[in-house]
Amino acid sequence: MAGLRMSRWLSFAGQFRLAVLTILVVGMLIIGSWVGQEIEASVVRHTAAVTALYVDSIVTPQLQSLLRQPLLVQSDSAALDRLLVRTSLGQRIVAFKVWVPEGTVLYSPDRALIGRSFDIGDRLTRALNGEVVAGFSDLRAPENEYERERWSRLLEVYVPIRDEGGGRVFAVAEFYQLPDALDREVAAARLRSWVVVVAATGIMYALLSGLVGSANGTIAGQQAALRQQVVELSQLLEQNQHLHERVRRAGESTTTLNERALLRISADLHDGPAQDLALALLRLDQLEERCATGDLVGDDFAAVREAMYEALAEIRAISTGLRLPELTRVSLAEVVERAVRDHERRGNPPIEVEVAGLPAQAPVPVKIAVFRTLQEALANASRHGGGLDVRARIWAEAEGLCLQVSDRGPGFVPEGISTAEHLGLAGMRERAELLGGSFQVESAPGQGTTVRAAWPLTRSRAA
Repeated sequence: MAGLRMSRWLSFAGQFRLAVLTILVVGMLIIGSWVGQEIEASVVRHTAAVTALYVDSIVTPQLQSLLRQPLLVQSDSAALDRLLVRTSLGQRIVAFKVWVPEGTVLYSPDRALIGRSFDIGDRLTRALNGEVVAGFSDLRAPENEYERERWSRLLEVYVPIRDEGGGRVFAVAEFYQLPDALDREVAAARLRSWVVVVAATGIMYALLSGLVGSANGTIAGQQAALRQQVVELSQLLEQNQHLHERVRRAGESTTTLNERALLRISADLHDGPAQDLALALLRLDQLEERCATGDLVGDDFAAVREAMYEALAEIRAISTGLRLPELTRVSLAEVVERAVRDHERRGNPPIEVEVAGLPAQAPVPVKIAVFRTLQEALANASRHGGGLDVRARIWAEAEGLCLQVSDRGPGFVPEGISTAEHLGLAGMRERAELLGGSFQVESAPGQGTTVRAAWPLTRSRAA
Protein backbone atom coordinates (compact mmCIF):
# COMPACT_ATOMS: atom_id res chain seq x y z
CA MET A 1 0.00 0.00 0.00
CA ALA A 2 2.84 2.38 0.88
CA GLY A 3 4.55 1.53 -2.42
CA LEU A 4 1.37 2.40 -4.32
CA ARG A 5 1.08 5.74 -2.52
CA MET A 6 4.76 6.46 -3.20
CA SER A 7 4.39 5.69 -6.92
CA ARG A 8 1.60 8.25 -7.13
CA TRP A 9 3.74 11.22 -6.17
CA LEU A 10 7.18 10.01 -7.31
CA SER A 11 8.13 9.78 -10.95
CA PHE A 12 9.94 6.77 -12.36
CA ALA A 13 13.25 8.62 -12.05
CA GLY A 14 12.43 9.62 -8.46
CA GLN A 15 11.54 6.05 -7.51
CA PHE A 16 14.72 4.76 -9.14
CA ARG A 17 16.88 7.40 -7.43
CA LEU A 18 15.31 6.62 -4.06
CA ALA A 19 15.85 2.88 -4.52
CA VAL A 20 19.44 3.38 -5.71
CA LEU A 21 20.17 5.77 -2.84
CA THR A 22 18.80 3.26 -0.32
CA ILE A 23 20.84 0.42 -1.81
CA LEU A 24 24.01 2.51 -2.01
CA VAL A 25 23.65 3.82 1.55
CA VAL A 26 23.05 0.32 2.92
CA GLY A 27 25.97 -1.00 0.88
CA MET A 28 28.13 1.93 2.00
CA LEU A 29 27.35 1.24 5.67
CA ILE A 30 28.06 -2.46 5.27
CA ILE A 31 31.29 -1.92 3.32
CA GLY A 32 32.42 0.91 5.58
CA SER A 33 31.82 -1.13 8.72
CA TRP A 34 33.58 -4.14 7.24
CA VAL A 35 36.53 -2.04 6.10
CA GLY A 36 36.74 -0.44 9.55
CA GLN A 37 36.81 -3.83 11.21
CA GLU A 38 39.44 -5.04 8.78
CA ILE A 39 41.53 -1.94 9.44
CA GLU A 40 41.30 -2.49 13.19
CA ALA A 41 42.19 -6.15 12.81
CA SER A 42 45.08 -5.27 10.51
CA VAL A 43 46.47 -2.69 12.95
CA VAL A 44 46.13 -5.15 15.83
CA ARG A 45 47.89 -7.87 13.82
CA HIS A 46 50.64 -5.43 12.92
CA THR A 47 51.10 -4.48 16.56
CA ALA A 48 51.15 -8.14 17.54
CA ALA A 49 53.77 -8.88 14.89
CA VAL A 50 56.01 -6.03 16.08
CA THR A 51 55.63 -7.18 19.68
CA ALA A 52 56.49 -10.75 18.69
CA LEU A 53 59.74 -9.53 17.11
CA TYR A 54 60.72 -7.74 20.32
CA VAL A 55 59.88 -10.81 22.35
CA ASP A 56 61.95 -13.09 20.14
CA SER A 57 64.94 -10.79 20.35
CA ILE A 58 64.77 -9.59 23.97
CA VAL A 59 62.42 -11.64 26.16
CA THR A 60 62.98 -15.16 24.86
CA PRO A 61 66.67 -15.31 25.90
CA GLN A 62 65.71 -14.31 29.45
CA LEU A 63 63.23 -17.19 29.74
CA GLN A 64 65.38 -20.03 28.44
CA SER A 65 66.13 -20.98 32.06
CA LEU A 66 62.59 -22.32 32.36
CA LEU A 67 63.68 -25.26 30.25
CA ARG A 68 65.97 -26.34 33.11
CA GLN A 69 63.90 -25.31 36.17
CA PRO A 70 60.15 -24.73 36.84
CA LEU A 71 60.49 -21.21 38.27
CA LEU A 72 62.28 -18.04 37.34
CA VAL A 73 65.30 -17.19 39.34
CA GLN A 74 65.70 -13.76 40.91
CA SER A 75 68.10 -12.56 38.25
CA ASP A 76 65.69 -13.43 35.44
CA SER A 77 62.82 -11.61 37.18
CA ALA A 78 65.01 -8.55 37.68
CA ALA A 79 65.98 -8.61 34.01
CA LEU A 80 62.31 -8.74 33.03
CA ASP A 81 61.57 -5.82 35.34
CA ARG A 82 64.24 -3.80 33.55
CA LEU A 83 62.56 -4.52 30.20
CA LEU A 84 59.55 -2.45 31.25
CA VAL A 85 61.55 0.67 32.02
CA ARG A 86 64.76 0.68 30.00
CA THR A 87 63.78 -0.59 26.53
CA SER A 88 61.66 0.79 23.68
CA LEU A 89 59.32 -2.13 24.22
CA GLY A 90 58.83 -1.15 27.84
CA GLN A 91 57.87 2.37 26.83
CA ARG A 92 54.75 1.00 25.13
CA ILE A 93 53.90 -1.80 27.58
CA VAL A 94 52.08 -1.15 30.87
CA ALA A 95 51.93 -4.74 32.14
CA PHE A 96 53.59 -8.06 31.40
CA LYS A 97 52.95 -11.69 32.36
CA VAL A 98 54.64 -15.00 31.67
CA TRP A 99 52.52 -18.13 31.52
CA VAL A 100 53.41 -21.79 31.45
CA PRO A 101 51.23 -24.41 29.72
CA GLU A 102 49.58 -25.40 33.02
CA GLY A 103 47.97 -21.94 33.28
CA THR A 104 50.29 -20.73 36.03
CA VAL A 105 51.66 -17.18 36.12
CA LEU A 106 55.45 -17.24 36.49
CA TYR A 107 55.99 -13.50 36.20
CA SER A 108 53.89 -10.35 36.71
CA PRO A 109 54.50 -6.81 37.99
CA ASP A 110 51.91 -7.76 40.58
CA ARG A 111 53.91 -10.19 42.72
CA ALA A 112 50.67 -11.52 44.25
CA LEU A 113 49.81 -13.21 40.93
CA ILE A 114 53.09 -15.11 40.66
CA GLY A 115 52.51 -18.80 41.22
CA ARG A 116 48.74 -18.58 40.88
CA SER A 117 46.92 -20.70 38.31
CA PHE A 118 43.89 -19.60 36.26
CA ASP A 119 41.61 -21.11 33.64
CA ILE A 120 43.26 -21.16 30.27
CA GLY A 121 41.32 -18.91 27.89
CA ASP A 122 41.01 -19.09 24.13
CA ARG A 123 43.75 -16.60 23.39
CA LEU A 124 46.18 -18.29 25.74
CA THR A 125 45.35 -21.67 24.25
CA ARG A 126 46.05 -20.42 20.74
CA ALA A 127 49.33 -18.88 21.89
CA LEU A 128 50.38 -22.17 23.51
CA ASN A 129 49.74 -23.75 20.11
CA GLY A 130 52.29 -21.41 18.56
CA GLU A 131 50.06 -18.56 17.31
CA VAL A 132 50.62 -14.86 18.03
CA VAL A 133 47.24 -13.59 19.28
CA ALA A 134 46.18 -9.99 19.94
CA GLY A 135 42.95 -8.29 20.88
CA PHE A 136 41.34 -5.68 23.09
CA SER A 137 40.39 -6.74 26.61
CA ASP A 138 37.90 -5.22 29.04
CA LEU A 139 40.00 -6.66 31.90
CA ARG A 140 37.17 -8.63 33.50
CA ALA A 141 39.14 -11.89 33.73
CA PRO A 142 40.29 -12.95 37.22
CA GLU A 143 43.97 -12.69 36.26
CA ASN A 144 43.48 -8.98 35.37
CA GLU A 145 43.06 -7.72 38.95
CA TYR A 146 46.24 -5.64 38.77
CA GLU A 147 45.35 -4.08 35.39
CA ARG A 148 41.65 -3.59 36.20
CA GLU A 149 42.53 -1.33 39.13
CA ARG A 150 44.44 1.06 36.84
CA TRP A 151 42.85 0.86 33.40
CA SER A 152 39.46 0.02 31.87
CA ARG A 153 40.65 -1.29 28.51
CA LEU A 154 43.98 -2.55 27.18
CA LEU A 155 45.39 -4.30 24.15
CA GLU A 156 46.44 -7.87 24.96
CA VAL A 157 49.19 -9.55 22.94
CA TYR A 158 50.04 -13.22 23.54
CA VAL A 159 53.42 -14.30 22.11
CA PRO A 160 54.59 -17.92 22.30
CA ILE A 161 58.09 -18.47 23.81
CA ARG A 162 60.06 -21.23 22.06
CA ASP A 163 63.24 -22.99 22.99
CA GLU A 164 66.21 -21.91 20.93
CA GLY A 165 66.96 -25.45 19.83
CA GLY A 166 63.79 -27.24 18.76
CA GLY A 167 61.22 -24.43 18.53
CA ARG A 168 58.93 -26.03 21.15
CA VAL A 169 56.56 -23.63 22.95
CA PHE A 170 57.32 -23.85 26.64
CA ALA A 171 55.82 -20.53 27.81
CA VAL A 172 53.70 -17.59 26.68
CA ALA A 173 54.47 -13.91 27.22
CA GLU A 174 51.39 -11.70 27.64
CA PHE A 175 51.84 -7.96 27.07
CA TYR A 176 49.34 -5.19 27.83
CA GLN A 177 49.50 -1.92 25.87
CA LEU A 178 47.50 1.27 26.16
CA PRO A 179 45.03 1.46 23.25
CA ASP A 180 45.08 5.24 22.86
CA ALA A 181 47.65 5.48 20.09
CA LEU A 182 46.20 2.42 18.44
CA ASP A 183 42.69 3.85 18.65
CA ARG A 184 43.88 7.09 17.05
CA GLU A 185 45.56 5.18 14.26
CA VAL A 186 42.48 3.03 13.70
CA ALA A 187 40.18 6.07 13.82
CA ALA A 188 42.31 7.92 11.27
CA ALA A 189 42.38 4.90 8.99
CA ARG A 190 38.62 4.44 9.37
CA LEU A 191 38.03 8.09 8.59
CA ARG A 192 40.09 7.82 5.43
CA SER A 193 38.24 4.67 4.43
CA TRP A 194 34.86 6.27 5.10
CA VAL A 195 35.84 9.28 3.01
CA VAL A 196 36.76 6.97 0.13
CA VAL A 197 33.60 4.88 0.51
CA VAL A 198 31.32 7.93 0.76
CA ALA A 199 33.03 9.60 -2.20
CA ALA A 200 32.74 6.44 -4.29
CA THR A 201 29.09 6.07 -3.29
CA GLY A 202 28.39 9.68 -4.19
CA ILE A 203 30.08 9.30 -7.57
CA MET A 204 28.13 6.12 -8.32
CA TYR A 205 24.87 7.77 -7.27
CA ALA A 206 25.59 10.82 -9.41
CA LEU A 207 26.42 8.68 -12.44
CA LEU A 208 23.34 6.48 -11.99
CA SER A 209 21.11 9.52 -11.39
CA GLY A 210 22.41 11.17 -14.53
CA LEU A 211 21.87 8.00 -16.51
CA VAL A 212 18.35 7.44 -15.24
CA GLY A 213 17.56 11.14 -15.64
CA SER A 214 18.51 10.96 -19.30
CA ALA A 215 16.55 7.74 -19.74
CA ASN A 216 13.62 9.18 -17.81
CA GLY A 217 13.34 12.04 -20.28
CA THR A 218 12.99 9.53 -23.10
CA ILE A 219 10.58 7.37 -21.11
CA ALA A 220 8.51 10.40 -20.09
CA GLY A 221 8.28 11.50 -23.71
CA GLN A 222 7.25 8.02 -24.78
CA GLN A 223 4.69 7.84 -21.96
CA ALA A 224 3.26 11.21 -22.97
CA ALA A 225 3.06 10.06 -26.59
CA LEU A 226 1.39 6.81 -25.52
CA ARG A 227 -1.09 8.69 -23.34
CA GLN A 228 -1.88 11.00 -26.25
CA GLN A 229 -2.34 8.01 -28.53
CA VAL A 230 -4.61 6.37 -25.96
CA VAL A 231 -6.67 9.56 -25.75
CA GLU A 232 -6.88 9.80 -29.53
CA LEU A 233 -7.77 6.13 -29.85
CA SER A 234 -10.41 6.50 -27.14
CA GLN A 235 -11.86 9.48 -28.97
CA LEU A 236 -11.83 7.58 -32.26
CA LEU A 237 -13.46 4.60 -30.58
CA GLU A 238 -16.13 6.85 -29.12
CA GLN A 239 -16.68 8.47 -32.51
CA ASN A 240 -16.89 5.06 -34.18
CA GLN A 241 -19.39 3.89 -31.61
CA HIS A 242 -21.40 7.07 -32.12
CA LEU A 243 -21.28 6.68 -35.89
CA HIS A 244 -22.18 3.01 -35.60
CA GLU A 245 -25.18 3.93 -33.50
CA ARG A 246 -26.18 6.63 -35.99
CA VAL A 247 -25.86 4.20 -38.88
CA ARG A 248 -27.91 1.63 -36.98
CA ARG A 249 -30.64 4.17 -36.22
CA ALA A 250 -30.47 5.47 -39.78
CA GLY A 251 -30.85 1.92 -41.11
CA GLU A 252 -33.87 1.33 -38.92
CA SER A 253 -35.34 4.67 -39.88
CA THR A 254 -34.62 4.10 -43.57
CA THR A 255 -36.35 0.73 -43.46
CA THR A 256 -39.37 2.33 -41.82
CA LEU A 257 -39.38 5.22 -44.27
CA ASN A 258 -39.11 2.87 -47.24
CA GLU A 259 -42.09 0.89 -45.98
CA ARG A 260 -44.08 4.07 -45.49
CA ALA A 261 -43.03 5.35 -48.90
CA LEU A 262 -44.22 2.09 -50.45
CA LEU A 263 -47.51 2.45 -48.59
CA ARG A 264 -47.86 5.99 -49.93
CA ILE A 265 -47.12 4.82 -53.49
CA SER A 266 -49.64 2.02 -53.03
CA ALA A 267 -52.22 4.53 -51.83
CA ASP A 268 -51.45 6.85 -54.74
CA LEU A 269 -51.86 3.98 -57.22
CA HIS A 270 -55.04 2.80 -55.53
CA ASP A 271 -56.65 6.22 -55.27
CA GLY A 272 -55.51 7.46 -58.67
CA PRO A 273 -54.85 5.12 -61.62
CA ALA A 274 -56.68 2.17 -60.06
CA GLN A 275 -59.88 4.21 -59.71
CA ASP A 276 -59.62 5.47 -63.29
CA LEU A 277 -58.99 1.96 -64.60
CA ALA A 278 -61.92 0.62 -62.56
CA LEU A 279 -64.12 3.31 -64.09
CA ALA A 280 -62.88 2.38 -67.55
CA LEU A 281 -63.63 -1.32 -66.96
CA LEU A 282 -67.10 -0.46 -65.70
CA ARG A 283 -67.81 1.59 -68.80
CA LEU A 284 -66.47 -1.20 -71.00
CA ASP A 285 -68.93 -3.60 -69.38
CA GLN A 286 -71.73 -1.14 -70.06
CA LEU A 287 -70.51 -0.69 -73.63
CA GLU A 288 -70.65 -4.44 -74.14
CA GLU A 289 -74.28 -4.55 -72.99
CA ARG A 290 -75.32 -1.52 -75.02
CA CYS A 291 -73.54 -2.77 -78.12
CA ALA A 292 -75.52 -6.01 -77.77
CA THR A 293 -78.81 -4.04 -77.73
CA GLY A 294 -77.70 -1.64 -80.49
CA ASP A 295 -77.78 1.53 -78.34
CA LEU A 296 -75.55 4.55 -79.04
CA VAL A 297 -72.18 4.31 -77.20
CA GLY A 298 -70.31 7.46 -78.27
CA ASP A 299 -70.44 9.13 -74.85
CA ASP A 300 -69.28 5.98 -73.11
CA PHE A 301 -66.24 5.69 -75.41
CA ALA A 302 -65.32 9.29 -74.59
CA ALA A 303 -65.56 8.58 -70.83
CA VAL A 304 -63.43 5.44 -71.15
CA ARG A 305 -60.79 7.31 -73.16
CA GLU A 306 -60.67 10.14 -70.62
CA ALA A 307 -60.31 7.69 -67.69
CA MET A 308 -57.49 5.85 -69.45
CA TYR A 309 -55.65 9.08 -70.22
CA GLU A 310 -55.97 10.22 -66.62
CA ALA A 311 -54.70 6.88 -65.31
CA LEU A 312 -51.74 7.02 -67.70
CA ALA A 313 -50.89 10.58 -66.65
CA GLU A 314 -51.01 9.68 -62.98
CA ILE A 315 -48.84 6.58 -63.48
CA ARG A 316 -46.29 8.67 -65.39
CA ALA A 317 -46.29 11.30 -62.67
CA ILE A 318 -45.68 8.66 -59.99
CA SER A 319 -42.91 6.99 -61.99
CA THR A 320 -41.29 10.36 -62.69
CA GLY A 321 -41.11 11.04 -58.97
CA LEU A 322 -39.50 7.64 -58.34
CA ARG A 323 -36.97 7.70 -61.15
CA LEU A 324 -33.59 9.31 -60.43
CA PRO A 325 -31.91 11.05 -63.39
CA GLU A 326 -28.28 10.34 -64.32
CA LEU A 327 -26.16 12.51 -61.99
CA THR A 328 -22.68 10.97 -62.26
CA ARG A 329 -21.30 13.22 -65.01
CA VAL A 330 -23.13 16.46 -64.22
CA SER A 331 -21.98 19.28 -61.94
CA LEU A 332 -23.71 20.40 -58.76
CA ALA A 333 -25.11 23.43 -60.53
CA GLU A 334 -26.65 21.17 -63.19
CA VAL A 335 -28.11 18.92 -60.47
CA VAL A 336 -29.85 21.94 -58.96
CA GLU A 337 -31.04 23.06 -62.38
CA ARG A 338 -32.56 19.62 -63.15
CA ALA A 339 -34.40 19.46 -59.83
CA VAL A 340 -35.87 22.95 -60.36
CA ARG A 341 -36.75 22.21 -64.00
CA ASP A 342 -38.54 18.95 -63.06
CA HIS A 343 -40.49 20.84 -60.41
CA GLU A 344 -41.60 23.54 -62.85
CA ARG A 345 -42.59 20.92 -65.49
CA ARG A 346 -45.23 19.63 -63.11
CA GLY A 347 -47.09 22.88 -63.49
CA ASN A 348 -45.63 24.66 -60.48
CA PRO A 349 -44.79 28.37 -60.66
CA PRO A 350 -41.19 29.41 -61.45
CA ILE A 351 -38.68 29.21 -58.57
CA GLU A 352 -36.13 31.90 -57.67
CA VAL A 353 -32.81 30.05 -57.38
CA GLU A 354 -29.46 31.41 -56.12
CA VAL A 355 -26.29 29.39 -56.72
CA ALA A 356 -23.00 30.67 -55.21
CA GLY A 357 -19.48 29.27 -55.17
CA LEU A 358 -20.30 25.62 -55.83
CA PRO A 359 -17.43 23.25 -56.63
CA ALA A 360 -17.38 21.81 -60.13
CA GLN A 361 -17.76 18.25 -58.85
CA ALA A 362 -18.92 16.53 -55.71
CA PRO A 363 -19.30 12.91 -54.59
CA VAL A 364 -22.25 11.14 -56.19
CA PRO A 365 -23.95 10.48 -52.80
CA VAL A 366 -23.93 14.24 -52.15
CA LYS A 367 -25.40 14.94 -55.60
CA ILE A 368 -28.19 12.42 -55.00
CA ALA A 369 -28.89 13.87 -51.56
CA VAL A 370 -28.99 17.44 -52.96
CA PHE A 371 -31.30 16.42 -55.81
CA ARG A 372 -33.77 14.49 -53.62
CA THR A 373 -33.72 17.07 -50.81
CA LEU A 374 -34.30 19.97 -53.21
CA GLN A 375 -36.98 17.98 -55.04
CA GLU A 376 -38.84 17.16 -51.81
CA ALA A 377 -38.42 20.65 -50.33
CA LEU A 378 -39.82 22.32 -53.48
CA ALA A 379 -42.69 19.82 -53.59
CA ASN A 380 -43.55 20.56 -49.94
CA ALA A 381 -43.36 24.30 -50.57
CA SER A 382 -45.84 23.98 -53.44
CA ARG A 383 -48.06 21.37 -51.77
CA HIS A 384 -48.21 22.73 -48.22
CA GLY A 385 -46.98 26.30 -48.66
CA GLY A 386 -49.20 27.12 -51.62
CA GLY A 387 -46.19 27.96 -53.79
CA LEU A 388 -45.98 31.46 -52.31
CA ASP A 389 -42.62 33.19 -52.84
CA VAL A 390 -40.67 29.91 -53.03
CA ARG A 391 -36.92 30.50 -53.04
CA ALA A 392 -33.97 28.11 -53.18
CA ARG A 393 -30.38 28.94 -52.33
CA ILE A 394 -27.34 26.65 -52.46
CA TRP A 395 -23.76 27.63 -51.69
CA ALA A 396 -20.41 26.20 -50.55
CA GLU A 397 -18.59 26.98 -47.31
CA ALA A 398 -15.35 25.80 -45.75
CA GLU A 399 -17.28 23.17 -43.81
CA GLY A 400 -19.16 21.86 -46.84
CA LEU A 401 -22.28 22.36 -48.94
CA CYS A 402 -25.41 24.23 -47.74
CA LEU A 403 -28.97 24.20 -49.13
CA GLN A 404 -31.89 26.40 -48.10
CA VAL A 405 -35.48 26.37 -49.41
CA SER A 406 -38.04 28.85 -48.05
CA ASP A 407 -41.63 29.87 -48.74
CA ARG A 408 -44.19 32.29 -47.32
CA GLY A 409 -46.96 29.76 -46.88
CA PRO A 410 -49.17 29.22 -43.84
CA GLY A 411 -46.38 27.49 -41.89
CA PHE A 412 -46.78 24.96 -39.10
CA VAL A 413 -45.38 23.90 -35.72
CA PRO A 414 -42.41 21.53 -36.37
CA GLU A 415 -42.65 19.97 -32.91
CA GLY A 416 -46.26 19.00 -33.51
CA ILE A 417 -45.75 16.81 -36.58
CA SER A 418 -45.00 13.09 -36.72
CA THR A 419 -42.77 11.12 -39.06
CA ALA A 420 -45.71 9.06 -40.24
CA GLU A 421 -47.52 12.18 -41.42
CA HIS A 422 -44.53 13.87 -43.04
CA LEU A 423 -42.35 11.27 -44.73
CA GLY A 424 -40.73 14.00 -46.81
CA LEU A 425 -39.18 15.79 -43.83
CA ALA A 426 -37.99 12.51 -42.32
CA GLY A 427 -36.45 11.43 -45.62
CA MET A 428 -34.61 14.73 -46.03
CA ARG A 429 -33.24 14.47 -42.50
CA GLU A 430 -32.03 10.92 -43.09
CA ARG A 431 -30.31 11.88 -46.36
CA ALA A 432 -28.39 14.62 -44.56
CA GLU A 433 -27.41 12.70 -41.43
CA LEU A 434 -26.39 9.52 -43.28
CA LEU A 435 -23.65 11.54 -45.00
CA GLY A 436 -22.55 13.19 -41.75
CA GLY A 437 -24.51 16.40 -42.37
CA SER A 438 -27.31 18.23 -40.60
CA PHE A 439 -30.93 19.15 -41.26
CA GLN A 440 -33.12 21.90 -39.77
CA VAL A 441 -36.72 23.05 -40.21
CA GLU A 442 -37.84 26.52 -39.10
CA SER A 443 -41.53 27.29 -39.30
CA ALA A 444 -44.35 28.90 -37.39
CA PRO A 445 -48.03 29.42 -38.15
CA GLY A 446 -48.42 32.37 -40.53
CA GLN A 447 -44.64 32.87 -40.98
CA GLY A 448 -43.80 30.41 -43.72
CA THR A 449 -41.25 27.61 -43.65
CA THR A 450 -37.48 27.41 -44.13
CA VAL A 451 -35.65 24.14 -44.68
CA ARG A 452 -31.85 23.99 -44.29
CA ALA A 453 -29.54 21.06 -45.04
CA ALA A 454 -25.74 20.76 -45.01
CA TRP A 455 -23.26 18.07 -46.15
CA PRO A 456 -19.49 17.82 -45.42
CA LEU A 457 -17.84 17.48 -48.83
CA THR A 458 -14.43 16.40 -47.49
CA ARG A 459 -15.85 13.61 -45.35
CA SER A 460 -17.98 12.44 -48.24
CA ARG A 461 -14.93 12.29 -50.47
CA ALA A 462 -13.05 10.35 -47.81
CA ALA A 463 -15.95 7.98 -47.50
